[in-house]
Amino acid sequence: MAVVSTLTSEDAIALENQYGAQNYHPLPVVLSRGEGVFVWDIEGKKYYDFLSAYSAVNQGHCHPKIINALKEQAEQLTLTSRAFHNDRLGKYEKFASDYFGYDKLLPMNTGAEAVETAMKLARKWGYEKKGIHSNQAKIIVCQNNFHGRTISIISASNDPIATENFGPFTPGIVAIRYDDIYALSEALKDPNVAAFLVEPIQGEAGVYVPDDNYLKEAFALCKSKNVLFIADEVQTGIARTGRLLASCGNCSCEDKSCSGTPDVKPDILILGKAISGGVFPVSAVLANNEVMDVIRPGNHGSTFGGNPLACAVAMAALEVVKEEHLAENAERLGIIFRKEMEKLIEESTLVRLVRGKGLLNAIVINDTEDSSTAWNICVALKNNGLLAKPTHGNIIRFAPPLVMTEEQLHECIEIIRKTILEFQN
Repeated sequence: MAVVSTLTSEDAIALENQYGAQNYHPLPVVLSRGEGVFVWDIEGKKYYDFLSAYSAVNQGHCHPKIINALKEQAEQLTLTSRAFHNDRLGKYEKFASDYFGYDKLLPMNTGAEAVETAMKLARKWGYEKKGIHSNQAKIIVCQNNFHGRTISIISASNDPIATENFGPFTPGIVAIRYDDIYALSEALKDPNVAAFLVEPIQGEAGVYVPDDNYLKEAFALCKSKNVLFIADEVQTGIARTGRLLASCGNCSCEDKSCSGTPDVKPDILILGKAISGGVFPVSAVLANNEVMDVIRPGNHGSTFGGNPLACAVAMAALEVVKEEHLAENAERLGIIFRKEMEKLIEESTLVRLVRGKGLLNAIVINDTEDSSTAWNICVALKNNGLLAKPTHGNIIRFAPPLVMTEEQLHECIEIIRKTILEFQN
C-alpha cells in the first residue's frame, strides 16, 4: 500500500500511531520544513523552535554552510566503513582535536554510542593504566542523569520509566547525588573507581545547574584519586550554555568559545547533537593519548562512525559556531531571557522558578510533577506559535537555536508571557 503523497497533520500522526513504536509522546504538531529559528507544519503554520531538537540544532535549521557541505560530500563519497581509510576522517579528527584541545578523537554516531564508548574507554584505562583488578572497575554517575537509553546507560539511571522491566542491568555503576561534593568524596574512597561520569548541567532532569565550584572541586577530587573525569556534553556542549563547553564553568577567560580552563578540562569529553548542527548523526569522544591509546584495533568501532559524510558535516558545523560567535550570543541572550522570566514570576503565580545558563533554560511550573499543567501550557504555546516541551512533569525546557537574534528572542518572550498569563486566567 502506497503512502498518500499529501498528508494532513492528523493523517501523519495516525500513521505514526499505527505503524510506529510508541516510545515517544510528542506534541500534536507535524513539522515539514525548517529554516534558522523557525519550523513550519504540514499546513504551513510557522513556529519558533524553542527546543532545537534537544540542542542538536544550535546552528539553526538547515544552515546553508552545513547543508552545502552535506551536498558536496554526498556527491563524492558517503561511506567506506573503517575497513579502509577515507580522505575526510584524518582531516576531521585533527580539526576537532585541535578545536577542543585534545590529542585524539574516537568517532561515533549518536550520543548514547558516545557515552557507551567513554564507559568502555574508562574501564580499559582502569585496568591497563590504573591497575584495577579484572572486572572490578566502577564508574560513578549522578542520580537523575540522562545519558541515553542503552542497557548499560539505563543501568546508571534512577528513572523508573527508563528502567522498569529492562533488567538485569550492567554492574559496576555507582550513583551518587548530583552537586554533592561530599558524596563524590566518599565514593572516591573505593580504589576500584575508574571514572566519574557527569553532565555539567542536568538537562533532561530539568536544567539543574550545579553550584559554581562543583565541577572544579569534582575535577580536583578525581585528579587526587587518579580517577578519570568524564563530561557528557552531548546537550550542553557546542556553545549552548554560553561557552563552547559547559564544563568550563564560570571561567574568566576572554574567549568565551574556549575549550577548557586549567581548573577543569575533562579527561574524556563526550560530544554529539550540535557537533553536526542537527544535519547528520555524529558523535565523538575526545581524550589525550594517555587515555585514548588503550583502544586498539578490534576493541571498539562502528560501520558508520567516521564516515566521510559525517566528517564533512561536522567540520562545517563547528566552523559555523566560531564564525557566527554562537557562544557569545547564547550567553548574552540567556541573560536577557532569565531576567524577563524573573519579571514573569512577579506577574504570575503559575511560574515559580527559572534556571539555566546561556540558552539552556527551564521554568518550573507551580504544580505537582504528576500534573498535566506544563503539558497543557506547551500545547497553548504551540497554538501561539512557539514549540517547547515539558520534562519531568512540571518543568518546561527552553532551548532555541543559538542563531536567534535579540529581536526574535523578545518576540518569543512575549509569546511565553502572553500564554502563561492567559493560561493562568
